[in-house]
Amino acid sequence: MSTGSGAASAPAPDGPDDPTTRTPETSRPPRKTSMFASLKVRNYRLFFLGQVVSNIGTWMQRIAQDWLVLSLTGSSAAVGITTALQFLPMLLFGLYGGVLVDRWRKRTTLLFTQSAMALSALALAVLTLSGQVQVWHVYLAAFAMGLATVLDNPARQTFVSELVGRDQLQNAVSMNSANFQSARLVGPAVAGVMITGVGTGWAFLANGLSFVAPLTCLLLMRARELHVVRRTPRGKGQLREGLRYVAGRPELIWTIVLVGFIGTFGFNFPVFLSAFADDVFHAGAGAYSLFNTLMAVGSLAGALLAARRGTARLRVLIAAALGFGALEIVASAAPELWLFALLMVPIGVFSMTVNVTANTSIQMSTDPAMRGRVMALYMMVFLGGSPIGAPIVGWVTDAYGARAGFAAGGAVAASAALVIGLVLARVGNLRLSVGWHRGHPQVRFVPRERREALAPVA
Repeated sequence: MSTGSGAASAPAPDGPDDPTTRTPETSRPPRKTSMFASLKVRNYRLFFLGQVVSNIGTWMQRIAQDWLVLSLTGSSAAVGITTALQFLPMLLFGLYGGVLVDRWRKRTTLLFTQSAMALSALALAVLTLSGQVQVWHVYLAAFAMGLATVLDNPARQTFVSELVGRDQLQNAVSMNSANFQSARLVGPAVAGVMITGVGTGWAFLANGLSFVAPLTCLLLMRARELHVVRRTPRGKGQLREGLRYVAGRPELIWTIVLVGFIGTFGFNFPVFLSAFADDVFHAGAGAYSLFNTLMAVGSLAGALLAARRGTARLRVLIAAALGFGALEIVASAAPELWLFALLMVPIGVFSMTVNVTANTSIQMSTDPAMRGRVMALYMMVFLGGSPIGAPIVGWVTDAYGARAGFAAGGAVAASAALVIGLVLARVGNLRLSVGWHRGHPQVRFVPRERREALAPVA
């Protein structure tokens, strides 16, 4: 399989040949569709419904898990360790998980991984409700969830293309994010009520039972209506082949590098928000739940806006990453709880724009036979960076305060976006253009003018 051309011959990120607006199968740009077009597909509709129930439970467990660790230890660093353990398996085994996903049937893989996650949540519920839970139990449960995620994440990401086909892939990816963020509106609110009313154990139990929905929906799907992608046969060197494939495509490698920096240092919200709720504003679990809920409002809006957009351009990704980092820095200095809480909404919009744009552009630019490995690498960098970043930002938060930790995460995200934006502009032979368009200021990248020396006529 061809690994593509090197950086020198890469197309311009924002030009008419933008690789993030087309796929290897065709040079036609994707057709614009209605915001909810993918929900017309029966199999995807079942997948969507099952996931929204499970995602509510997942958000409940996330909030309860972080608060339980903070209650048991009183340490933001311990919350960071929990987050790190949950994503450590992705860092260690994510690439090999992508190889397996390319080989196996996606629906069968998801039936296995969703069942494993349910059992892990139910085990933690029993320990907590019986009063026997210790912090190492939470660490172990987080690590077990992470092991299942090694297969579950790339399988879910790539299964979407089998549900809806290429033409509606971008819309379905955006709707998946909207699904997740809709659940985020409900999950933290319910978790806050449960934690203060009956305890964290019931939130873990609810998450375990919520997996009944996606398992049932997977079993109800019609196999004959799937857009099945040819599975990769078992062979040697498939992991290296996937790495070479990404390395030969600047639009893939630099997108993955950017989300790696943001995911490692800017997306550690369990550490940041729990510290602001507990140490800065002294408002308890209710404020922590409120912060997450308001961020979910913004994230849902960002996901729906992405579903409505016709293309996923790299300039949108860079601009959103810059805005995200800048807003984190501004929020770190918020003097009052109400202002900090309100800033969670635009932070959610920009963070989801980064997430959806990066995810969509990578899937649309990748050969279907390589999609499992490429998405595994993307998820490994995006999620697997947390084992590195979470303890670091947790330590910074404990040592220098929540404000310093949040500001540092935003500074890293904004700096990475600026540097990688300049790199992509150079790769695409672009220059910055500042001017006016219809009475409004306009800042954009345009192709550089080619200066060709005129040879003397003999």
